[in-house]
Amino acid sequence: MPIKIQDSLPAQSILEKENIFVMTEYRAMHQDIRPLNVLILNLMPTKEVTETQLLRKLSNSPLQVNVDFLQTATYQSKHTDVSHLDTFYMTFDEVKDRKYDGLIITGAPLAYVKYEEVAYWKELCSIIDWAETHVHSTFYLCWGAFAGLHYHYGIDHFYYDEKLSGIYSHKIIKSTSPLLRGFDDVFYAPQSREIGVRKKDIEAVPELELLAYSDIAGVTIAKTVDSRKFFVTCHTEYDADTLAKEYFRDLEKGLNPKIPANYFPDDDPSREPIVNWRSAGQLLYTNWLNYYVYQSTPYDVEAIGNKK
Repeated sequence: MPIKIQDSLPAQSILEKENIFVMTEYRAMHQDIRPLNVLILNLMPTKEVTETQLLRKLSNSPLQVNVDFLQTATYQSKHTDVSHLDTFYMTFDEVKDRKYDGLIITGAPLAYVKYEEVAYWKELCSIIDWAETHVHSTFYLCWGAFAGLHYHYGIDHFYYDEKLSGIYSHKIIKSTSPLLRGFDDVFYAPQSREIGVRKKDIEAVPELELLAYSDIAGVTIAKTVDSRKFFVTCHTEYDADTLAKEYFRDLEKGLNPKIPANYFPDDDPSREPIVNWRSAGQLLYTNWLNYYVYQSTPYDVEAIGNKK
């Protein structure tokens, strides 16, 4: 079954060329089923790229998934055309009275900014608080995961000596978790960040459980025991060339970046990377949608977030 998006969203043509079933609003109106409603708070500068990457992963579901995009009202993106935002994005005021089965909060290039000094921090905190009563399950991604861990549990991040960039192996810590169903014992995933959180800090919080860990990249996937919140630091949604684009961008800026680890064959940037994380990425998002959104969300959307 497809994901449902607004008519004429640019990602539609890209996904359809990849034989991914995308349903427009018009066609979806004629179906009499209960779709999943997923909201994506897209904090990335390159919003259209992130849209396509996430929609690609959410598309492989047996259900119709309605996807809405959310932008911050307290900070205007400088890298995305205003007309695109006006057409395809809403602000918090426009969604605050709605209920959603799932929420994804993306990363943002804010590693060196204190959380409380982020331009939209208060707004982000309001959205996080709102999700407690209006969203069934929230998926925090990369910087979004660190921000969520900081806000909910006071867990502080640390800085790596140099940026963590490349493809790293990750070990399954809890093999019985439905989130990791179908995963190999060791899976590969891209990392692109300057910060991390300590394993001991996750394990010190009774409400949290660690699901996947890397000897080099550290904490990779954690969640709350009640499965309402997921914290993922890796980027299994990345395209084959995402790390390459980041590397060459930083090279052009004169930042002298290190070649992403385990990425270019023989560490030769002139050679095309070979993707070894695509299946893990698809499983991660499909399992989240299936086991932690669809299987447990109330059929009556108005019952989402209500205390039992």
